[in-house]
Amino acid sequence: MEIDTCRVLLTGASGGIGQALVAQLCAEGAQLLLVGRDANVLETLKQGFPGQVQYVLADLKQRAGRDAVVAAASAFGGLNCVINAAGINQFSLFAEQDDEDLARLIDTNLTAPLQLTRRLLPLLKQQPRALLLNVGSTFGTIGYAGFSAYSASKFALRGFSEALRRELADSPVKVLYLAPRATRTTMNSAPVVALNARLGVAMDAPDTVAAAIVDSLRTERAERHLGWPEKLFVRLNSLLPRLVDRALRKQLGTIKHFAHPLPEGDAQ
Repeated sequence: MEIDTCRVLLTGASGGIGQALVAQLCAEGAQLLLVGRDANVLETLKQGFPGQVQYVLADLKQRAGRDAVVAAASAFGGLNCVINAAGINQFSLFAEQDDEDLARLIDTNLTAPLQLTRRLLPLLKQQPRALLLNVGSTFGTIGYAGFSAYSASKFALRGFSEALRRELADSPVKVLYLAPRATRTTMNSAPVVALNARLGVAMDAPDTVAAAIVDSLRTERAERHLGWPEKLFVRLNSLLPRLVDRALRKQLGTIKHFAHPLPEGDAQ
């Protein structure tokens, strides 16, 4: 799809990747309806790209928030692209997470995008061609210690994307999935940054991920994973999971050293 024809609803717009994505999409002529919870950031984006950006404040975990987004989308004047980029993370051992932590993570990363997508599909289907892009994670393909619940939410989002792509194969809506690796945003807490440094794990800039999302929209590539050697481990995990088990087992002591229940970063 040509970017200058895109009329995009973007969730998680006030996060690091979201802000970078707004700048790149607007630079190529897209019209955007932003969804987030940080009014100051959203207003700054609107002022920075006059005539191209509208926004709605909404907590997507709440039905009232989703209602507000659907109403704004209906009044947007045509919607042919939805990017589900809102998400949260929590790095801790699974046994140390409580019920509220788990519910909030699953509600944000999985339930909210499914519920919102279901309600936005009629608007997308009104267009001759439309795209739905779900932003996942490398941990949506490789389950990783310290990120059990997060991995579960992203595995489910990847499965949803695959199944919905097949379900909508006879419709004008094409479903895309993009999986970033670790990214330098506030979604990753200080212990995660320290863990990545200790293990030598590269972290991409938000602009890098945003550029990959824009390219996926342009090429309509169904599924894409970012980073090396992450792409290799994704392939190995599907073909030779025991090999990956052994490799990650060597990291377990380091992961446990850094993992403890701190407040999570938030990409909304």
